[in-house]
This record gives sequence, C-alpha cells and structure tokens, in this order.
Amino acid sequence: MIEQQIDIPTKDGATTTFICHPERGGPHPPIIFYMDAPAIREELRDMVRRLASVGYYVVLPNLYYRSGVMELGSFTREEDAPVRARMMELMASITIDMIMDDTAALLAFVAGQDAASAGPTGCVGYCMSGQFAINAAARFPERVAAAASVYGVRLVTDQADSPHLAGEKAKGELYFACAEIDHWAPMEMIPPLRQALAESSVVAEVEVYPGVEHGFAFPQRAAYDRAAAERHWERLFALFDRRLRTPRKEGTQK
Repeated sequence: MIEQQIDIPTKDGATTTFICHPERGGPHPPIIFYMDAPAIREELRDMVRRLASVGYYVVLPNLYYRSGVMELGSFTREEDAPVRARMMELMASITIDMIMDDTAALLAFVAGQDAASAGPTGCVGYCMSGQFAINAAARFPERVAAAASVYGVRLVTDQADSPHLAGEKAKGELYFACAEIDHWAPMEMIPPLRQALAESSVVAEVEVYPGVEHGFAFPQRAAYDRAAAERHWERLFALFDRRLRTPRKEGTQK
C-alpha cells in the first residue's frame, strides 16, 4: 500500500489530507472519506486503509483546517470534558457549503492523480459527515456515483440542503446506515427520510442496524459492535463495487 499526507489547496486555505491506495493494479476508483466530529485519528486512518486494500484511492481530508486543528485526542462520553466541548465548537464551525467547497477541491486534486481512475467517485461520511457525503452526491451528480451515510446526523432538517431533500438531486446510489439506539439521529427521523427518498427518483436504501448505538463501526469506541461493523463494511464494499468499478463487457472472463 502507498500512503501519503499532503496539503490540498482549497478555497479557504489547504486541508491536510491522508491518502492511501494500492501500490499496483491502478488506476483505482477514488473515494472521499469524511471524518466524524472527533477529528482525524489513527482509527480513521486504519478504516481508510481497509477501504484502500480492496482497490480504491481513498482520501481523508481534515475538515477542521480552517480552525487550525488536526487532531483532538481521545474521544470521551463525559459531557463536561474540555475535549468534548472543543469538539462541539469545531463541529458547529463548519457548514455543508464549506465542505462542498472542499469537496470541489478534492475532486479537482483526485482528477490529476495517475493512481486515481478518471471514472466515478464514491463518498462515505460518519456521524456529522453523513450529511456531507449525501450532499456531495447532490452537488456533484456527474462525479459522485455512490454515497454512504453511516449513523449520519441532521439527515432531516428544514433547510434546503437537508439530505432527505438534497438526495433527490443525486444521480448515483445512496445508502443510509442508521443505528437503532441513537440520540443524535433518533428513529423518528427514519419515516420522513424514507418517504422523501421514495418520492424521488434516486436509488437509495435506508437500513436500520438493530440493537446498536451511534458509533458502532468505530473499533476504539465503547459503542463498537463487531457484527454490525462488519455488516457496514460488507454493504460499503458492495455499494462501491456496483457503482465505481468499470462494468465488464459482455463475454469477457471474470
């Protein structure tokens, strides 16, 4: 595997981005991996490596670069912990429009890389970034062919860029993995999300992972659930394989 960390120029500066892809067999379909609220950490880099290991060019941008923050340290559930307060401040400091500007810069960068294929791009976002992955599919429908939100928050709001509304502008396939036990994205969100997607022409699936909490896919989180995490990987791999790989021509051998 090839790994590098570089600063990618954006409209508002430059985002330090971790990149991983296989050494051989390229070019590889690109995937943008949007971080969750606790910021960049080795846990996320390992998840990027897992995606890259099956044949993708994966980029993990630092979304807090405007605040000069890269890593926050260990995540804690303690409500009064200083690191948690800082995380909430940083999460509130970014908007969908800001991250879409960053996404435009990332797509432009990836388009110039020999190791990344010129075909469709995928996106995946966790927690605060589920909304970013879905909006990327809506804002860049000719580029983003697959987008996944994993226990994403703010999927149903009264804003025009709410994922349940913006999703209808996507031309690619959307996947929503929702934790059954999630005070950040309660089950009351599911019916309006499903209804809005059903009334649009977008190809989308909303799946509820029963009995698990927000954060179930993160190995270092107390909420980690191995079975649910592995299912989420299975669903991501299938989604990206369907939408990002070059279709085989009829009659060619597997």
